[in-house]
Amino acid sequence: MSQAAAAPKVGFVSLGCPKALVDSERILTQLKAEGYEIAPDYNGADVVVVNTCGFIDSARDESMDAIGEAMAENGKVIVTGCLGAEPDVIRNMYPKVAAITGPHQYESVVKAVHDIVLPPHDPFLDLLPPQGIKLTPRHYAYLKISEGCNNTCTFCIIPDLRGKLASRPVGDVLKEAENLVKGGAKELLVISQDTSAYGIDIKYAPSEWRGEQYQARFLDMCKGLGELGAWTRLHYVYPYPHVDEVIPLMAEGKIVPYLDIPFQHASPKVLKSMKRPGNVTKVSERIKKWREICPDLAIRSTFIVGFPGETEADFQLLLDWLTEAQLDRVGCFQYEPVVGAQANDLGLEEVHPDVKEDRWHRFMQHQQAISAARLGRRVGSVIEVIIDEVNGSEAIGRTKYEAPEIDGVVYVKMGKKRTLPGNVIKVYIEEADAYDCWGTAAA
Repeated sequence: MSQAAAAPKVGFVSLGCPKALVDSERILTQLKAEGYEIAPDYNGADVVVVNTCGFIDSARDESMDAIGEAMAENGKVIVTGCLGAEPDVIRNMYPKVAAITGPHQYESVVKAVHDIVLPPHDPFLDLLPPQGIKLTPRHYAYLKISEGCNNTCTFCIIPDLRGKLASRPVGDVLKEAENLVKGGAKELLVISQDTSAYGIDIKYAPSEWRGEQYQARFLDMCKGLGELGAWTRLHYVYPYPHVDEVIPLMAEGKIVPYLDIPFQHASPKVLKSMKRPGNVTKVSERIKKWREICPDLAIRSTFIVGFPGETEADFQLLLDWLTEAQLDRVGCFQYEPVVGAQANDLGLEEVHPDVKEDRWHRFMQHQQAISAARLGRRVGSVIEVIIDEVNGSEAIGRTKYEAPEIDGVVYVKMGKKRTLPGNVIKVYIEEADAYDCWGTAAA
């Protein structure tokens, strides 16, 4: 017991996307397995790990601020993650940082922790759950299926930071998913940089799970995940033709009827400059076919306005396409020139910041009307809701059509009924706006 009380403590700051969050979970799982404890604040930590994001300038600034705060409050700081791929940038501002590693370099982070404070002598005394350490609530978990990306989008530097696509064996993915579900996860959020490209780099190599052979293909993986009885939600899916094969699994209830597809724009000219798939007509036709197979399919996406060379006509094409596509959930960003991105060297005319701002507001107003109409169709119906939070006689949750933290929520009046986070209950929907719904727990 004296050894356990004296266990060294690690503070952790995790920034950026869910993929970085999974990296943080893996590092923490390894450190916990070695006997380290997790410190709740800077003062109680023997060392602090800052997992950074470096995708856009605002994320880089947030990461640098977090490093500065950790240095000021603690002084023993290890930096990892996307911004760690640029160690000179970090050391120029914070020369006394203890160590810097790039993204998904788990072993290097753990070694750096060892260099500052050794693990306790008997780490096997600290038992770990089979699903490892999680930074999300117990009832949902992110499942990362690959690292890196083979795409060459001109606005993005992720391949430079995280490398080419590196898919995990499908057997490992399904075993991890199974452990997460055994550990209490009722919702699995599948993430990667390009989920529908899964397995291409390893030539769809087969591996075993539950005594059967599965190929490392998008469809096979989804079939396996569909056997676990949890809500399986697919993120960062490019609309490749083979995505069509997964839609019937959604119609059958095996996979959540939800696709997160980063379309980014609808103007063929802008998409060409971005080095993105540019045939929006075919994409529109495929969305219609998907909804014929699975009528309740929800589609969320993200878009960029103000990309270099974008004209008012290009922007109007985007608004018109939104009207046609009728997407359920949409996010929009004003273009930021990321250091090292190809877009900086295209020689295209920059869009004035005031014009970007104006287009962003017009975009959001346009999509809000679409989202409000689509959410309004739920009013008067009874829908399953997974509960995220309970506050007395009220609860907050999500339907199968909303992902945590990025989409809207359902506010539930419980009355005399009682529930807990992670429960799936039926809710009568009484009201909706462009983002959220309100309802009452059904009998």
